Amino acid sequence: MTLPTPSSQPPSDSKYLTIGRVSNTHGIHGFVRVEILTDFPERFQKLRRVFVGDEHEPVRVRSAKLDRGHVLLKLYGYEDVTAAAELKGKYLAVPIAEAVELPDGQYFWHQIVGLDVVTTAGESLGTVAEILATGANDVYIVKGPRGEILVPVIEDVVKEVDLAGGRLIVEPLPGLW
Repeated sequence: MTLPTPSSQPPSDSKYLTIGRVSNTHGIHGFVRVEILTDFPERFQKLRRVFVGDEHEPVRVRSAKLDRGHVLLKLYGYEDVTAAAELKGKYLAVPIAEAVELPDGQYFWHQIVGLDVVTTAGESLGTVAEILATGANDVYIVKGPRGEILVPVIEDVVKEVDLAGGRLIVEPLPGLW
């Protein structure tokens, strides 16, 4: 079994997948510096449009360049530093339908959050409410009748992800919960 690992930030809206956040302007010609919030930064170089802010305003992409862990992005309609400054702090998204296809056994966070968590013995533990990226492995925060339970995303614990059935099957390790 391939270990299920979340692969992107949760979207702000179920129709969109957040891929970046404008952190600042860059230069005087309307470029913005974008904090990358996707596991696939190369996707920026192929983008023709992004959806900006909470309103998901569609904006065409003029150019994108990876630069020291960020993206320098030029958007149509933002021709100078003053116009580009309006984008500061806004999130950039793409439609879920345009998400990068993941290998089997890997999932986007929005696919995992909301799943019912059930043990291999059939006991309901609650629902995945949040995901922590800890470095070594992710941790699902499950909220249910027992309160908050932390489920490490490791092969010994996560046995099955059933997206169609809306559930995550886990094997409790002795002393874990």
